[in-house]
Amino acid sequence: MPSQHMVQANGLRFRTIVDGPSSGELVILLHGFPEGAESWSRQVATLAKAGALAVAPDLRGYGMTDAPERVEDYAVQKLTEDVAAIIAAFGRTEAHIAGHDWGALVAWFFAGAHPEMTKSLTVLSVGHPAAVAEAGWKDEDQRKRSRYIGPFMLQGKAEQVLANDDYRGLRDFFALPPNPQAVPRSVVDNYVRSLARPGRLTAGLNYYRANFSDPPAWAARAGQLKVTAPTVLMWGDQDPALGRLQAETTARHMTGDYRLEVLEGAGHWLQFERPDEVGRSLVEVVTK
Repeated sequence: MPSQHMVQANGLRFRTIVDGPSSGELVILLHGFPEGAESWSRQVATLAKAGALAVAPDLRGYGMTDAPERVEDYAVQKLTEDVAAIIAAFGRTEAHIAGHDWGALVAWFFAGAHPEMTKSLTVLSVGHPAAVAEAGWKDEDQRKRSRYIGPFMLQGKAEQVLANDDYRGLRDFFALPPNPQAVPRSVVDNYVRSLARPGRLTAGLNYYRANFSDPPAWAARAGQLKVTAPTVLMWGDQDPALGRLQAETTARHMTGDYRLEVLEGAGHWLQFERPDEVGRSLVEVVTK
């Protein structure tokens, strides 16, 4: 059965969901916006049954983890160091890393910054950051999919819009096509309750504000990212936020062992829409 642990890492207290034998291969599972560690619950259980030690933290600003107040505290460099410190908090020097949405971006940059700590990389939905950036300025389809980000940059206004009418704007994120019922209502309610606490919705939005306020600088940083760990990208071909171009061009930025798994008919919330396929892919990577 999974247990909860509060760990000190990078100057913050992180709440983690943990399951599996303490001697097993360590797997760190990073969630996205606007979620929490529970997004990986099914995969935590699957990995534990396969003999791995699965750890899903609430990222900084989320759930029961500390939430720094400054926008700059959510810069990707700090987020990657959180992961390194969580690995160390579990007494390890390396881990298999998986991430979805913002967790995928953090996972990509962690693998680039700490190749010596990255045994493997599994990313859901989000291709190599350079491929995503290139698609954003080359591809009209991707630009349309990314338009939701612009309003997120408006401090105060974004929070108000998402919170109106019992956080309808926030809830709508989980009702995206093609599988609007994939994330259970109880899970959505839990996320909303957590993000409704003072400062927490702002913390989630600060991931965007701290990193995307200067698009050329972000694109330059993404273009310099080199990942050598064995990598799997799982992408749903009906994802409303992240299109085909960024997924298919990720291969151009990879020099090591890399595989794209296309989940036909799947959208953005892959851990909920295709829990068994995601779990199976993670187990295959960890037990190689």
